[in-house]
Amino acid sequence: MSDFAAQNLRPELLQSVEELGYTHLTDIQAATLPVVLKGEDVLAQAKTGSGKTAAFGLGILQSLDATRTYTHALVLCPTRELADQVAEQLRLLARRMDNVKITTLYGGVPMNGQIATLKHRPHIIVGTPGRVMDHLMKHRVHLKELQQFVLDEADRMLDMGFYDELEVIFQHLPQKRQTLLFSATYPDTIAQISDAVQKAPQRIETQSLHTGTKIEQIAYKVTDEHRDQAVAAVLSHYQAQAAIVFCHTKAQTFALTEYLQQKDIAAVALNGDLEQRERTQVLTRFAHKSALVLVATDVAARGLDIDAVDVVINYTVTEEPDVYVHRIGRTGRADAEGLAVTLVSESEMAGLRAIEAHAQVVLKPKGIESVRYHANRIVQPAFATLSIDGGKRQKLRPGDILGALTKEAGIDGDDIGKINVTNQVSFIAVKLRSVKRAMAQFREGKIKGKKFRARRC
Repeated sequence: MSDFAAQNLRPELLQSVEELGYTHLTDIQAATLPVVLKGEDVLAQAKTGSGKTAAFGLGILQSLDATRTYTHALVLCPTRELADQVAEQLRLLARRMDNVKITTLYGGVPMNGQIATLKHRPHIIVGTPGRVMDHLMKHRVHLKELQQFVLDEADRMLDMGFYDELEVIFQHLPQKRQTLLFSATYPDTIAQISDAVQKAPQRIETQSLHTGTKIEQIAYKVTDEHRDQAVAAVLSHYQAQAAIVFCHTKAQTFALTEYLQQKDIAAVALNGDLEQRERTQVLTRFAHKSALVLVATDVAARGLDIDAVDVVINYTVTEEPDVYVHRIGRTGRADAEGLAVTLVSESEMAGLRAIEAHAQVVLKPKGIESVRYHANRIVQPAFATLSIDGGKRQKLRPGDILGALTKEAGIDGDDIGKINVTNQVSFIAVKLRSVKRAMAQFREGKIKGKKFRARRC
């Protein structure tokens, strides 16, 4: 019997859990799932990537009655990317249940499609505070019969200035409900939110600080004029296959990305100046491993759920120790090992000492001279990301694209990586040796009887 079977979940959920390969509960799941299933409120602190989505998702789906057309659950997330990821995880867990409708609501996309979807009351809404509030004010979202309310990455939402939107949403919640609040850190504002929306919550705290057994934390002394060279040296020395470099400013992300690209390092920048289309493409390339280094600001990276990052580099020392904890939580996820490297100048030593005290770690800076840049040690991407001008609106599914490439173009299935289908565009990861054949298929062939324009991202 798996850990999940011992929770007396409905058979459809157990089947989905088995198909997803889940057998053992993570720490946060073991601590929260029994409480969630009892219907009690939960105030949980856990590091990013700890499995909390399945913890609250299974609780929501266990009590959901798909024959009743009202919104059973509302899940709020800080960013559209996290909302998409949470919704996808819920769909995977619910795939053996009949007719469960899950809708995402966030900005950056036209309202019309969301308005049409809301006319058929979704069972579960996953969204960002701003867009959910907009629909609530226009009476398109109805929460009178809401059973469960989830705040995911609550500290990130507050950091991003969503307090006013949250207050409006709180006013529309029914008195009788279950409220689940998850946060990686626990500032005073989280306690205030909990007091406002929860009733006698079970306070649950798993390991929120990252121990050296899972994440190796290192600091290197640098001068400001040599930070870019230091990043390149770290990437080559440790042969990073997936790395995130956190910068303080947008200008730093652009300048560092340009420098790394000149070094033939597959880097992309992520910051608040990017349009949503550009942001989606950047994150997709990183997820597809056609770009191996993501250079990001904290605000742009908040709420992202990115798997298998083996190195995190702090370009500068953050003045907020909580931010450091959140940054390094991008690596060492799901009990994997990871590496966190911080570049520190003489003027930043006080900030490093504050981080040591907060994160309960010793960071004795080494000389960066011990890390050398070697061009022949830079890991190069094995995949390229292709995009085609067609998606869900054109009734495309991942299986349609995979079939066109493997059956019609004769490309080995192992050469096709992740396929992401959005409303208007689809992204396909293809091994470099098969890119020409894939592009020829899109140029000359058809998918479901239609031609689609393709390009390399």
